[in-house]
Amino acid sequence: MELGIGMFGDLQIDANGKPQPAQQRLNEIIEEVKLMDELGLDFYGIGEHHRPDYAVSAPEIVLAALATVTKNIKLGSAVSVLSSSDPVKLYQSFATVDLISNGRAELMAGRGSFIESFPLYGQNLNDYDALFDEKLKLLLQINQQDPISWKGRFRPELKQQTILPRAFNDQLKIWVAVGGTPESVVRAASLGLPVMFAIIGGNPAQFKPLFDYNKDINKEAGHDMNRFEVGVHVHAFFGTDSREVADYYYPIYAAQMDRIGRSRGWPPFQRAQYDRGRGKGGHLIIGDVNESVDKILELHDLFGLTRFSAHMDVGAPDHARMMKSIEVFGSEIAPRVRAALKS
Repeated sequence: MELGIGMFGDLQIDANGKPQPAQQRLNEIIEEVKLMDELGLDFYGIGEHHRPDYAVSAPEIVLAALATVTKNIKLGSAVSVLSSSDPVKLYQSFATVDLISNGRAELMAGRGSFIESFPLYGQNLNDYDALFDEKLKLLLQINQQDPISWKGRFRPELKQQTILPRAFNDQLKIWVAVGGTPESVVRAASLGLPVMFAIIGGNPAQFKPLFDYNKDINKEAGHDMNRFEVGVHVHAFFGTDSREVADYYYPIYAAQMDRIGRSRGWPPFQRAQYDRGRGKGGHLIIGDVNESVDKILELHDLFGLTRFSAHMDVGAPDHARMMKSIEVFGSEIAPRVRAALKS
């Protein structure tokens, strides 16, 4: 099982509602990912957002910068909002990152949980699902064929067009991120694509039928199950003292949940929710090494994971604490998880 970290590039928000300068956060991210690479973590993913509380609107630019300061870690989006993007340009951008990184780039496509990119790029929200479906198929065709001929509803026709540059080994690794809808699982599994499930609430066991459904559809479609990949993305933060790290992180995490929740009609986030999430059967992995190892292994056993992604910057913990959390994950948690899986 691969072990890595995902981020959205959250910005710290001060008491007056002013966000941290994006330049500062971007430079911090570079230092954090350099440490991940040095510690031997397997992958890093960065999200795409077009909001004042996030630093990253163009993951491929950040990944290109990271490619020049890392050696081994895989570098991907988490996610690229494919519905409001041009698949041609998206492939070209990630192929470029792949060449700079000597084949370490990945692209994770998603529909996006925020909608700011749709009006920004002139897309109609009424076409939310149709846009993703058409653009995913076009992206896959570009990835598999050169030259390409294609015609659809949402972009100009392509006639025997070569899309350049080509990726390091001609094809990019493409994942699909899903929240929890069977329709999303069917689409990805029918195409034989690796799926990343975002579990950011409730009891992870409730997602087991979707994981089983994903595997069953892959088998029914005749895909090679020796190449089957599936991952999970969960909110996480690590330390050496469980109570100390939980107490530090709660107000930061709750503030971000409330910022998002105000636009979605959620009630205020409570400490009791947080503690339930941290407990057995909860969706949060926030605590010390022993707790975190146990929870990661439980998720592996429950879902048959090939990838675990710790989403570590929700609400923007300060840079020093992020570095400590990464260090604990890479130097203590990851070796113990790997040793347990080998045994």
